[in-house]
Amino acid sequence: MQRGLQTFLTGFFRSRWIVAVALAVIVVAIVALARLLAGPAPARVLDAGDRPAPSISVDPHGDDSVTSTDPPPAPKVSPGTARPEAVGYAFASAWADHNDVSAKEWRDRLLPHVTKDLAGKLADTDPESIPADRVTGEPALTSLGSQLVEVRVATDAGELSLQLVAPDGRWLVDSVGWKRS
Repeated sequence: MQRGLQTFLTGFFRSRWIVAVALAVIVVAIVALARLLAGPAPARVLDAGDRPAPSISVDPHGDDSVTSTDPPPAPKVSPGTARPEAVGYAFASAWADHNDVSAKEWRDRLLPHVTKDLAGKLADTDPESIPADRVTGEPALTSLGSQLVEVRVATDAGELSLQLVAPDGRWLVDSVGWKRS
């Protein structure tokens, strides 16, 4: 009998599939036995502290996917200061008038109309690199906010695009863009 059992077990464990199935049966039996001995899981009671509060947001226009059609606020002009169009035109005129003047004279004409940041950027600008010689059109204003506007001015060589800011109620050119015609 012992020899028969030994022959059976030796033949049985030669197949890897049979060994794998035997191990799987043993693991399932251990898990099932552990669940039986542990008993039923305690019921969990949810209270208000367990649930996240819903997020609420209000869009005054009613639809977050639609761009506002409200016009931007009109630019504010402090009493006794120039309107942004006038500042943009004065800057454009001084910018285009670069012939027969030194670089220092040219920059000195621009300084009353620019922010400190732009003045620093203009310090290394060579006026001979300016493509325009004269302003040919009236300034066109686009309000981007109560203290931010864009002024476009046509010149003989293209369009000058200026962004003006009014940090202290006085309009100043803060950036210069150029589009060749």
